[in-house]
Amino acid sequence: MRVAIVENMKNTPLGALGIALKEAGAELEWFRAWDGERLPQDPTAHDALVVLGGEQNARDDDTHPYLPELAQLMRRFEETDKAVLGICLGSQILARAYEAENLIGAAREFGWTTVGVTEEGKADPLLSSVGDDFTIFEWHSDTFTLPAEAVRLATNSTAANQAYRIGRATYGTQFHFEANADVIDGWRRDFKETIERIEPGWLERFPEIAAKHAVVAETAGLTIARAWVRTIGVVVERREEVAL
Repeated sequence: MRVAIVENMKNTPLGALGIALKEAGAELEWFRAWDGERLPQDPTAHDALVVLGGEQNARDDDTHPYLPELAQLMRRFEETDKAVLGICLGSQILARAYEAENLIGAAREFGWTTVGVTEEGKADPLLSSVGDDFTIFEWHSDTFTLPAEAVRLATNSTAANQAYRIGRATYGTQFHFEANADVIDGWRRDFKETIERIEPGWLERFPEIAAKHAVVAETAGLTIARAWVRTIGVVVERREEVAL
């Protein structure tokens, strides 16, 4: 199982997704686009593509000129029936790839919140095991309109398109399901001033907030991570059948 990971800024670890990929024995190749590294050029070299979050917005081409290429790369992976995952900024770039409108600064969320699963989501492999709603970590200020080709899987009152699917296994999640305890502890340390600016007092209240939400969110996140990794297996099985 060969997975390309595109990083849009430093300090965006895989968390629960990394656990699920390790369980599956996946081979990871990192592409640090924010640092000028070249993006993957050939979708046939990988079985899946992950695009992580970042501080820029999905239309910041002036400061991050690789963004149009990345959007089209996600679409190329989907068109070859590979598993694709966009998390937070990654979901916004995926929406851009399918001509949706990016709504900059229109939906600020930070911290643990509740997301509801749509009827389509309840029948989808990604979210079918998390119940009617679940608690998960959010950190974003932008959102997007739903691409015409997409099925909405999860929603809440702040951002209508919390999760969606295009095709067989191309998913965008506005929420950070990968953000387990290790990830959030790192963010608290590395982005202390930013967090205090956007959510004053949150760091001071963190022990109380985490005690209420962290465990259930981490459980939901790992469930979602394992569900997405299983979608990669279809591609791997097909490749192995061809090899035989």
